[in-house]
Amino acid sequence: MLILNTGGTFNKRYNPVNGELEVPYDNLAVEKILATFSSKVEVAGVIYKDSLDMDAQDRKMMAQIISASHERSFVIVHGTDTMHQSAAFLAEVLEDKVLVLTGAMVPFEIDPVEATANLAMALGFAKAQNTPGVYICMQGSVAKHDRIVKNRILGKFEIVED
Repeated sequence: MLILNTGGTFNKRYNPVNGELEVPYDNLAVEKILATFSSKVEVAGVIYKDSLDMDAQDRKMMAQIISASHERSFVIVHGTDTMHQSAAFLAEVLEDKVLVLTGAMVPFEIDPVEATANLAMALGFAKAQNTPGVYICMQGSVAKHDRIVKNRILGKFEIVED
């Protein structure tokens, strides 16, 4: 299993010089969470962007890294605003891997509970999942990428009912 860290709100930290939340070029938030787990999981930082700044090249790079890897399961830490776009792209180009995208609505630095819960649940699901596919894990729910959406009015993720 491999965690790909792309940035997003999950990783944002406050910059006291300019007064803004920024995506740092490190894996500190993910590594702090993983330090509390009993099993070791590798982390690769790959993009370090707010998801609103991600583009087709970033998504292609993610797909190339995943495709070239011998790993079968991946957790992708991703910003929530365009998580669905990356998930849909990855579902189109990759068929034989288990991919679980997760993130956080609040930065780990501000409130570590949501980010920790989402990452832990995503890792557990990815370890247990035998069926290849692209999934989203947010706020206590996991579903195929096209069955879970961010409700921007309520500020939460919801399962799409048939």
